[in-house]
Amino acid sequence: MCARETALSALIACRKDGAWANSVLKEYILRDRLDSRDSALATRLVYGVIQNRGLLDFYLRQLLTGKLGNLQPVVRDILHMGLYQLYQMDKIPESAAVNESVLLAKKYSKNPKAPALVNGVLRNAQRNRAELKQPVSYADRYSHPEELISLLKASLPKGKLEPMLIANNAAPQTVIQVNTLKTTTEALQKELEAEQVSAQPHGWMKDCLVLDRTGNLEQLKSFREGLFYVQDPASKLSVLCAKLEKGWHILDCCAAPGGKSFAAAMETGDSGKIISCDLHDHKIPLIQKGAQRLGIQNHSARQQDASVFVPDWENAMDAVIVDVPCSGYGIIRKKPDIRYKDPKEMEQLPQLQLQILKNQARYVRPGGVLMYSTCTVLRRENEAVVEAFLAAHPQFSLEALPLPEIFSENITGMLTLIPGEYDTDGFFICRMRRSE
Repeated sequence: MCARETALSALIACRKDGAWANSVLKEYILRDRLDSRDSALATRLVYGVIQNRGLLDFYLRQLLTGKLGNLQPVVRDILHMGLYQLYQMDKIPESAAVNESVLLAKKYSKNPKAPALVNGVLRNAQRNRAELKQPVSYADRYSHPEELISLLKASLPKGKLEPMLIANNAAPQTVIQVNTLKTTTEALQKELEAEQVSAQPHGWMKDCLVLDRTGNLEQLKSFREGLFYVQDPASKLSVLCAKLEKGWHILDCCAAPGGKSFAAAMETGDSGKIISCDLHDHKIPLIQKGAQRLGIQNHSARQQDASVFVPDWENAMDAVIVDVPCSGYGIIRKKPDIRYKDPKEMEQLPQLQLQILKNQARYVRPGGVLMYSTCTVLRRENEAVVEAFLAAHPQFSLEALPLPEIFSENITGMLTLIPGEYDTDGFFICRMRRSE
């Protein structure tokens, strides 16, 4: 099966079944046994179409003789893929983009007129590209629904909205954290180069490398030996801001896939004790497998609802890491389909987040640290939750965040990382201390 057919199958699954692009792509690439080149093409097509759906529809409305809404859904998917190749993939021959799209229409559409329609629209797109109107609205230009744009605008500082929308449509870097329990940044960099992977030190995060020409990371000898794990700098920063100390007992209450727990183990030299929990039982083996691969010893993982009290943990933890379920609007560049989820489904999240934070605070010993974080930029899930918690828990107070030099000095104890600023995911970090 060719890369384009795999990509189309993934887009259909996303549309019909509500599948997440990243998971269904991984499944279908394995199913169809694509090599690294075809895997890269299929991935680029799926992410490119999802990231630019509004823009592609804006062009289609001008190229079609009929109404966009009258298109058979699979034909619309095929046209999206064809247009994306024509307009945003310079290395794809235009003839291949058109001809392969027609073949897909013949195979996947029951309408005998579909292949001719696809051929005509894409030929028209080739001929009239320079004459097409260009989008004015953010919704069309950056393919974000109007409701989401309004939501983001209400939470972001002035001038930050458009850079975030641009960043959301850019390809994220592949960033890894060095397993300092087993190696050094310099040694891992040399090993990756020997495996034909380009690795450069991150601009401001310690023990962190930015990779290129990676292929499948899990096939690398250095990965199998547990010399690194994948984690965005923003997520790592949320752990560094806790200033964890050797020998501490640490709870990571919403841990899967385990990145913060692993970062905590490395910050403490794998001393003390780390407990990783997650609501979903099937995610626990994933955390355990990751810890074993990295060689982390003082670690355990268990299924646990973060909103349900565990009496044995009361006042027992030196630090509790609370990375709550959230709307995910900070990671749209990695999960582009998030932008199309109904924002109304997210409105009850602050209530759950506050409930989890209140419960987890009960585990912090007097003098201990409570870290709250999300991967969203919405104030209602970030500052507003913290403010409501502090109003009801005077024994906790905000503490300044110890940040790398690239950041301004922080005295508020809260930081929102916005996509487009530091080349990270969108992320919120808050540090609180329980009084002695």
